[in-house]
Amino acid sequence: MSVRQQVQNLLDFIDASPSPWHVVKTIEAQLATQTPAWERLYETAKWTLQPGGRYYVVRDDSSIVLFVQGQKPLAETGFKIIGAHTDSPGLRIKPNAASSGDGLLRLGVEIYGGPILATFTDRDLSLAGRIAYKNDQDDIASLLVKFDQPLLRLPNLAIHMNRTVNEDGLKLQKQTELPLILSASTEEQLPQAYFSALLQQQTGIEAARILSWDLAVYDTQKGAFWGAESEFYADSQLDNLSSCHAALQALLSSDTQPDTTLICALFDHEEIGSRSNKGADGSFLPDVLQRIALSTATDNEDYARALAQSFMISADMAHAYQPNFPNAYDPGHKVSVNKGPVIKINANQSYSSESVSVAMFADWCEQAEVPYQTYSHRCDMPCGSTIGPITSAKLGIRSIDVGSPMWAMHSIRESAGVLDHDYLIRVMKRFFAAR
Repeated sequence: MSVRQQVQNLLDFIDASPSPWHVVKTIEAQLATQTPAWERLYETAKWTLQPGGRYYVVRDDSSIVLFVQGQKPLAETGFKIIGAHTDSPGLRIKPNAASSGDGLLRLGVEIYGGPILATFTDRDLSLAGRIAYKNDQDDIASLLVKFDQPLLRLPNLAIHMNRTVNEDGLKLQKQTELPLILSASTEEQLPQAYFSALLQQQTGIEAARILSWDLAVYDTQKGAFWGAESEFYADSQLDNLSSCHAALQALLSSDTQPDTTLICALFDHEEIGSRSNKGADGSFLPDVLQRIALSTATDNEDYARALAQSFMISADMAHAYQPNFPNAYDPGHKVSVNKGPVIKINANQSYSSESVSVAMFADWCEQAEVPYQTYSHRCDMPCGSTIGPITSAKLGIRSIDVGSPMWAMHSIRESAGVLDHDYLIRVMKRFFAAR
């Protein structure tokens, strides 16, 4: 696959995955086309694993752990793990969202994570996620839902009524100015009934049976290449579906009979702190690793030995230098688009990188003939964090935080470099292949 084809594959992956629940569904669909076959494991069932077997586990529809079982005992090899996250910051629909007034029906939203709210204005928005309902057997079930057409809009206020917007920036009052316009309304319409009828029409589930939902607002504009030489690309959710896609491609192309157990752990809820049953601060990954150990008759001491020689790449996007805003960056740590993966370092462990893990990753980059860069945040600005420190602390394993450089992180429309996606996949492949 060419470098451009890799990125087109990424854009197709993102466009098929407008919510964390759709991310997992898209991955499962791709696994179904692979040879050797991948087997889904269920946490409620017993596991029987074979060396070289390819397996995956899903927790609550939006977090997934995939692994290839190694040939050698865990105590000799440990685990090789790449971690990333399936969620992105944005807007979520409230439970009693629909309201009407002034001839319009609107949906109330709650802010998820830290999006750049102004970027949601004047976009062709729609809804995707899942509903929970009672089926014909009176059991609770869930179903993914996605509205393909533009359904919602957040119109900007005209400059004639906001004369200082270009000087002061667009500031949206979070409770009163974020509700999204859904349709024109009449006095006869009951807003919540109208919205429930829309869900029924889209899912085929009777409105009375729909009990609740997790619905994300997404931008219907497809991903695209841009630039005079098409050297850049833009889409929603690059943070962090770009890393999820790179990790998945590296695992799918790995040795079918590796010595070491290879793992991709893709978590929901990173953008809100990871503290949930399916987040990186939950038990999902530790549970999977322990069950791998149990199914291979690895005792507690050998499991501890395995963790002690394991390594994790925490892959999340990095801040590329934007020359229009030079004061936002440390002058000694300007990282550039299309110049290779970024090693992210923070002395206070907002990132899990340390000198030994940095040296190991740099060596894998050199072996893969991939350039790399090093990033440190300005000291007078707060630094973000990742799943790296959380997972590393929980498991006691060495880790590094890396990511492809990008512009406009947490915008509804983010940008990155075409070469960097290929670079990241190549070094991840090298990591999985390293002895």
